Amino acid sequence: MKSDLLMNFSVDKENKTVNVKREFKASLSNVWSAWTEASILDLWWAPAPFKSKTKFMEFREGGKRLYAMVSPEGDERWAVFEYNSISPKTNFKHSSTFCDSEGLPNSALGSSYWDITFSEEGDSTIVAIAIKRDSLEELEKIIEMGFKEGFTIAMEGLDKILETNK
Repeated sequence: MKSDLLMNFSVDKENKTVNVKREFKASLSNVWSAWTEASILDLWWAPAPFKSKTKFMEFREGGKRLYAMVSPEGDERWAVFEYNSISPKTNFKHSSTFCDSEGLPNSALGSSYWDITFSEEGDSTIVAIAIKRDSLEELEKIIEMGFKEGFTIAMEGLDKILETNK
């Protein structure tokens, strides 16, 4: 599905950061919920044909979300978010680390540090995301792994969720 909604994706190698700016035709409240409630996140967070499965989620400062991206064959790739800052309906920040099903880090890939900002513009909500890595090598590895393509597919999945929840 090709969308006419804003989707800017850029890589800032100097600052080891991926920047994404994405528009959603939905209220700020609905978009915020889609990013902060496990039951909605599981509907769109993984790029199809993968599915997202949350084991637990505490959306609060100091809280965590432990989840798996599950392949059509049933293979699970686990990750944990650790929330360190939340300003309701405005911004939240978290780290994201590949791990085992108990949340113990198990990858040499390190962590991503997400800074997600929400703003309303007319009848749309803009989500601006900065994803920082510890090293240029880590940044290049996630890009090489298809992060842009996978994240774009997930954003299109979120569009469908928001469309049905108007």
